Amino acid sequence: MRFDFIFMLTRGDRTVVNARSHVATAIAAGVRHIGFKDIGVPFDVLRNLHDEIKSGGATSYLEVVSLDAASEIKSAQMAVDLGVDYLLGGTRAGAVIPILDGSDIQYYPFPGRITGHPGRLEGSVKDICNSAIALAAMEAVDGLDLLAWRSHHHGADLARSVCEVVDVPVIVAGSMNSPRCVDEVRCAGAAGFTVGTAALDGVFKGAGAALSSQLSSIQAVCDGSKHAA
Repeated sequence: MRFDFIFMLTRGDRTVVNARSHVATAIAAGVRHIGFKDIGVPFDVLRNLHDEIKSGGATSYLEVVSLDAASEIKSAQMAVDLGVDYLLGGTRAGAVIPILDGSDIQYYPFPGRITGHPGRLEGSVKDICNSAIALAAMEAVDGLDLLAWRSHHHGADLARSVCEVVDVPVIVAGSMNSPRCVDEVRCAGAAGFTVGTAALDGVFKGAGAALSSQLSSIQAVCDGSKHAA
């Protein structure tokens, strides 16, 4: 099964204003999955950003972190208008699925209850797993976006619990900052993981502070050529 590193051009759940300047660095580091959030910069900036990602040969991801229904629906339409490859996040699958109908967008909503901004995943493991099962049963849901590292549960254990009860791919997100986290997510059975703030702030462990070093190191861990001590 594939295991992908998705570099998010975001800090604190917002697309950074200089996101376009980081795309070439990511492509040069071997990153082929690049995403951004639905808030932080205007739509025309996101369009240019998306064009930059696609022209570099990368797969594009838009992650919805807006909490209210109207904003989530607007963001789903934004995903269609941009033509992203994946729509991640959001909690209102019933409202989003009709908007995506007829598109080629892969849809990975959040299981569980999401609160605050940056978002946190609330609830028991059982509740989160039940939410994951219900979402995965929807025909138009292609996978799940799990905020495992933004809950009060152990991230890897929660990821494993969710992966064990669904047959769709699970992407793990939320404040991952070390090779050990990545290896734990891989062993949990996830299809991929996101890193944004840690790389942009130069704090992913075991790598130099420069973004190019951060991304090359994370991609190497993802590819299995480098592991946590």
